[in-house]
Amino acid sequence: GEKRNNYRRYNPLLNEWIIVAANRVSRPWQGASTDSSKGTSFQSIPTLNPLAPGGIRSNGKTTPLYESVYVFDNDFPSFTNYDDVTETSESVNDDLFQQHTIRGECRVICYHPSSEKSIALMDEKETLAVVRLWMSQFAELAPKWKWVQIFENRGAAVGSSNSHPHGQIWAGDFLPNIALRKDDNQKIYYAKHGRPLLMDYIEREEEKKGERVVLVNDHWIVVVPFWALWPFETMVIPRRSIKRLSQLTEDEQVSLADILRRLMIKYDNIFKCAFPFGMGWLGAPTGPQIREGMDDYEHWQLHLIVHPPLLRSATVSKYMAGYEILAEPQRDITAEMAAKTIRDQSEVHYMKKE
Repeated sequence: GEKRNNYRRYNPLLNEWIIVAANRVSRPWQGASTDSSKGTSFQSIPTLNPLAPGGIRSNGKTTPLYESVYVFDNDFPSFTNYDDVTETSESVNDDLFQQHTIRGECRVICYHPSSEKSIALMDEKETLAVVRLWMSQFAELAPKWKWVQIFENRGAAVGSSNSHPHGQIWAGDFLPNIALRKDDNQKIYYAKHGRPLLMDYIEREEEKKGERVVLVNDHWIVVVPFWALWPFETMVIPRRSIKRLSQLTEDEQVSLADILRRLMIKYDNIFKCAFPFGMGWLGAPTGPQIREGMDDYEHWQLHLIVHPPLLRSATVSKYMAGYEILAEPQRDITAEMAAKTIRDQSEVHYMKKE
């Protein structure tokens, strides 16, 4: 059929939007359950993984023989940037029915040629290559798009359909719900206190005997937020005021690779499994208006958020259902207990122990 960009619809009851990506239902799916008996959350299939060098993707394209990191345009993008195609007749805009077309681009980033690896099993140099790739991709997409979302889904428990170590970048011409909410709330805090909310927050967390602090190095801190929802949720925050990923110094990049690896090793060690999670970066909005010097986002502090669903074992996940979906989420273990559990883990990966 004709190529159409997807759209968003507005929910007036909740004052938020939903993306409708009807083009994605045809994407391939090979999800499986998290298996603790081996270090990977997938069955070792003899055929080459589509994301591995030389692998064949579902659209028949062959992945090139890359040796470090590799980026390509998503074969099933939610955001597209087709020329002015016939927009849906439903482009309405009143108090009950609001819909608008969205534009953007989606990319896949492979972290490593080996399908058996993950950040927890990569060395520091390999992890640094991923950090640098995030930076260069962000720098390329930020001038054009309003929100550049870098993220990773790891493991079938969070819906990742491929076990190869990879993440994604979705860059769009709109500010998504959560970005908008975080923008508003940081702005309100900054107006009242004159400092970014998360800068004050990490300072207070370090003062409080660090009971929710998991890891700290020269430039970064990892905490289980006071308000964490997911069982072992963490935030990775720079220790100086930084709005966007593009501002990281060379030292901060090296230091980020270090703390990320250590965090991922601890995560895998909790239940001796490839710990599933969704994670992604949030920072100040981007886009053409920033390039023209209109950058009033001093209230923003860059942060990486990690949402792992596992609760009590490699097979027991937290599900959002019932009261949590209808009314308000709840957590079972305290944030403080979760922080202690992660903190107490060895920094040697369980698969590498003699």
